[in-house]
Amino acid sequence: MSSTACARSRPATSRLIITLLLRMGYGQGREEMSQALGGAGDGGVDGVVHQDPLGLDRVYIQAKRYKEGNSVGPDAINSFIGALNIKRANKGLFVTASSFTKQAKDHAERSTTHVVLIDGDQLAGLMVRHAVGVVVRDTIEIKAIDEGFFGE
Repeated sequence: MSSTACARSRPATSRLIITLLLRMGYGQGREEMSQALGGAGDGGVDGVVHQDPLGLDRVYIQAKRYKEGNSVGPDAINSFIGALNIKRANKGLFVTASSFTKQAKDHAERSTTHVVLIDGDQLAGLMVRHAVGVVVRDTIEIKAIDEGFFGE
C-alpha cells in the first residue's frame, strides 16, 4: 500500500474505533468528546476520547490495519507506550485488524501504563455487538402461541 493510501485509510480506521468506543459508552457517547488524530504529527496516537467534559480523563487510541498473517509486535506496543508517556496518559487502547504476538501482549501486560489490546476477532465481535460498521441483512421472526391470550 502506498503511503498516500495508508494516510487516507488511517483516519477512517481511527473514526471506526472512535465510533465504536462512543457506542460502548465512552465519552458519554457524545461525538464532540472524541477526536481522530491520525496522520503526520499525531504524536504516535490515532485518536482520543475524553471521558469527561473537561478532558481530564482521556483514552488514547492506536489503530493498525495489518494484512492477515502480519502480527503487531512488541516494537509497535513500546512505541505506543512511549507516546502515551509523552502525553502523560495513564491508559490507552491499541486495536489491530490482525493479531498481536505473544511478546507484544507481554509488553502491554508489563507496562505501568494500562494498555488494552484488541485484535481483529475481538474487534469484529464488538462491531457486531454495538452495530458499528455492520448492517442487518435479514431478520427472522419466530411466532409462538400466547397462552395468556386464550386463558380463562
